[in-house]
Amino acid sequence: MPANLKGLVMTETPHTSHDRPNRVPWPPILLLAVIGAAIVLGRLVPLRWPGIDDTGAHVVGLGIGLAGLFLTAWAVMTLFKHNTTVMPDQAATHLVTTGPFAWRRNPIYLGEILMLMGIAELTKNIWFVPLAVLFGALVTWLAILPEEHHLEARFGDAWRNYAGRTRRLL
Repeated sequence: MPANLKGLVMTETPHTSHDRPNRVPWPPILLLAVIGAAIVLGRLVPLRWPGIDDTGAHVVGLGIGLAGLFLTAWAVMTLFKHNTTVMPDQAATHLVTTGPFAWRRNPIYLGEILMLMGIAELTKNIWFVPLAVLFGALVTWLAILPEEHHLEARFGDAWRNYAGRTRRLL
C-alpha cells in the first residue's frame, strides 16, 4: 500500500440497506413528537372541535383508537412469533407476510395513525388530526421507504412478490 494511503483504510463497513433499514428509530421518535406537539398546540392554540360531542362520537373515537391499538399489538405479536425485530432500525431476519402483514405491509404505523385519530376524538384536540397525517407522511419518508429498500436487499424476489400484492399503508 502506498505510504500516502496508510491509515485511510476503513475498518468498519459502511451502512447499507442490507445491514439495517435505518440508523435512527424514527417511528417512536415521530410518534412521541406528534403527541407532544398536539398537546402543546392544544394548549397554546386551542381550536374548536368540529365534531359532535356525544356518547356516539365517544364510542366511535374509542373504537378507532382501540382498533389501532389492537392492530399494533397484533402486528408486534406476529413479528415476535416469527422471531424478527420490531425495532425499525434493526435488520429483519424474516419476511413476515402473515397476520396483519397479509393485509397491509405496515400495520404498526397504520395502527399508530388510528390511535392518534382516536385520541383526537376522545380528547377533542383537533391538532391530533393534522399531526396524524404529518406522522403518516414523515414515517413513510423516514422509515417505510428505507425499510422497503432493506427488505428488498435482504429478501429479493420474495419481497417484490409480497410488495406487489400487499398495499403499503392505506
